[in-house]
Amino acid sequence: MTKSEQHYIKMTETPLTRLIITLGIPTTISMLVTNIYNMVDTYFVGTLGESPQAATGILFALQAVIQAIAFMLGQGSGTMVSKALADKDTDEADRYVSTAFFTGIFIGVVFLVFGGIFITPLLRLLGSTDTILPYAKQYGACVLLGCPVVIGSFVLNNNLRYEGKALYSMFGLVSGAIINIFGDWLLVRILNMGILGAGIATVASQTISFIILLVFFKKKAQSAIKISAVSKTVTEYLTICKVGFPALIRQGLSSISHGLLNNLTRPYGDAAIAAMSVVGRVGMFIMCVGLGIGQGYQPVASFNYQAKRYDRVKRGLTVTMVIGVVLISLIALPCIFFAKEIVYLFQHNAETVEIGTVALRYTCIGTMFLALSVPINMFYQSARKPVMSSILSLMRSGVMFIPTLILTTHLWGITGIQISQPLADILTGLVSIPFIINFYTKSEDKF
Repeated sequence: MTKSEQHYIKMTETPLTRLIITLGIPTTISMLVTNIYNMVDTYFVGTLGESPQAATGILFALQAVIQAIAFMLGQGSGTMVSKALADKDTDEADRYVSTAFFTGIFIGVVFLVFGGIFITPLLRLLGSTDTILPYAKQYGACVLLGCPVVIGSFVLNNNLRYEGKALYSMFGLVSGAIINIFGDWLLVRILNMGILGAGIATVASQTISFIILLVFFKKKAQSAIKISAVSKTVTEYLTICKVGFPALIRQGLSSISHGLLNNLTRPYGDAAIAAMSVVGRVGMFIMCVGLGIGQGYQPVASFNYQAKRYDRVKRGLTVTMVIGVVLISLIALPCIFFAKEIVYLFQHNAETVEIGTVALRYTCIGTMFLALSVPINMFYQSARKPVMSSILSLMRSGVMFIPTLILTTHLWGITGIQISQPLADILTGLVSIPFIINFYTKSEDKF
């Protein structure tokens, strides 16, 4: 039996709960560990003061833009690779993954060059104050330096997942995260290099993670990355972008909304920006559970949809939502009760702790609704229905969040800032329900 035939049987016959957990848990672990090292950055930088810590929150918006491009290329190519493997066409799979990989490296270099030239106005645009700017420039230079390897890593990571090799993807990301934690301790705490040390540790760990993922991809993936396989037709580039566009919307809007959040928070001082930075990191940590399980469902939905196993696609959504509710609740509920202690762990400033505690409790409530909105969005993207997926992607960080943030901040000031994202998450979850019902009630001949 060939490797392709074994993969086909695995994706179409393995019991769904086991398959989604097998693919979703490694992805969840890798995302959680990645966010742990982001929080470790926040912790070590927090020991330097509230302005350096606020700088990491400013750069969070730039990192979201980079990840938006990376997710579009990674998930767009991964979906098409999964389709090609379901059709047992490895040449097509090679073209899509190679095209996405080398395009991503090129875009990363463009980010590095132009971001470095215009770094000061860019950071001002993202909400930096005069006191935050010097720290943001140091950390931002490292973020920009890592652009090519970050985008390349996301393409490799997503394509490994879509080929059912989530365990190798996890190992590559987790290795980088562990190295970053050690680097933060060494460069910030021991060598007293400040926020520049945190930035250097981040880009070094990202580079090592990229190398590990590249080695695993070459040895374990069914598809292959080759310069000769890069597509020469505009259609295939557009296909990758079209299928991955919902991921671009999700991450891109996250950057826009985070920049807006920083700007609206700026009048309340560095303490408020630092508080929302901490809450954003912790909230993303919880959100990763929902995203991780949803991404475990993606290759299952994509492969079985192409194989016309629509019954498995539907039952897979149910499994994903149930697992998501359970896992998110297990993390979010303790965070509600220990919100003050969690914020204090990152920043001891009394004002920061006060603002962050309230915001974190609301955020934890909002994340519980992600188990409704994330999986259905993942289905429509994996089924190559970019219009429906894009509509859902517009909700959380765009249609729901931006107007909510502006309105609540105008009405209630800092309280409005604290409740805006959770309120948007709740509304997005509720709006997703009709899409879920439509999915379950649709007959197979209309898929």
